[in-house]
Amino acid sequence: MPEIWLSYGPTEVVLDIKAENLEKQIGTSGANLADSEISLKLQTIDLTKPTELVIMDSTKAVQKIISLLLEICNQKSLPKPKILVDRSNLHLTRNIFSDPSISISEFDNSQINNANLIFLGEMEFDGLFGFNTISTKLLRRFGKEHMLEAYGKRNGNLPHPGEDLSTIEVAKKFTDGFEISALEIIANSTGIVDISTGHPSSTMSLSKSLSSIAINEIGKQRILVVSTGKESSNETLRKALTSVWNCTNAVKEEGLVILLAECKNGLGSDATQQYIEGGMSLDRLRNPAKYVDGMEDLLFLTEVQNIFKIGIVSILPHFYTKDKLSMIPFGGTKESMEYILKTYGDRQKVSIISDGSRVLLR
Repeated sequence: MPEIWLSYGPTEVVLDIKAENLEKQIGTSGANLADSEISLKLQTIDLTKPTELVIMDSTKAVQKIISLLLEICNQKSLPKPKILVDRSNLHLTRNIFSDPSISISEFDNSQINNANLIFLGEMEFDGLFGFNTISTKLLRRFGKEHMLEAYGKRNGNLPHPGEDLSTIEVAKKFTDGFEISALEIIANSTGIVDISTGHPSSTMSLSKSLSSIAINEIGKQRILVVSTGKESSNETLRKALTSVWNCTNAVKEEGLVILLAECKNGLGSDATQQYIEGGMSLDRLRNPAKYVDGMEDLLFLTEVQNIFKIGIVSILPHFYTKDKLSMIPFGGTKESMEYILKTYGDRQKVSIISDGSRVLLR
């Protein structure tokens, strides 16, 4: 019996599955850059002037880049850049970078016009924009009044991750108005594959690198068990669902996707919260007069469930997952495998996606 370990929150959980039930296991690919290669690419950043790094994603890849930048500053006797981070990740970041000479403080949203800012994040896929880039993150955070325009330009009511969509032009147009810099990262489960520095509208070109290592042509599968692959992608249901959208094109009608996502920070979506509390109707999702944060993922969830079922291993209340969102809740991986074999038969084949946030199935 193969023993497969999958990411779940800050830890890993084991999925016990018989060899005859394992169809395939899919992770990420791509050749990792050596530290020396990454440092060479980082030389394009002028660290002689005041620099403030804004952490957009708290991932190991982002932490690695910051460590290498600090190392460059030590080698050249340059002042260390300031690190700015959201309040929720302030304590974690201070624990990681414990050197008292490093300035770590809370990021103030009013600072976006500061030319010293370098926004640092890891590119992923996105159901609404195709790609989740520094530009789309900035739009969601600082340009909420433009999100209704992007939402209105969506390509139907199903997610379209990894596609070149007109929606991303809204994000590009928004960030073009700011004199800021970005450091965009492509990573897999073992390291950094590529980076790009410059204005956010130019670093989004890294999407081609992401697609080249992420696309897996696997045909239609009946059962998928999906782990997001990293803690930052399963902190909330909204973030975790991206891993489901990345698999949507590879699931048979009336199939099943079981998502492993701790969701320690809850739903992560104002729209889903309003829907659960009775303040948001599904009809409103299709043609809203006002955009509500997370609206697209609630729409995708309701539409995708017309094609296949979604199960979830999480700490979310069953009232949320089962009663309101029509998902199948499981207490753990053992219970989910028992459900699969009981519902679909002892010989049912299961495909395992161990890095769902960084793969794209077709």
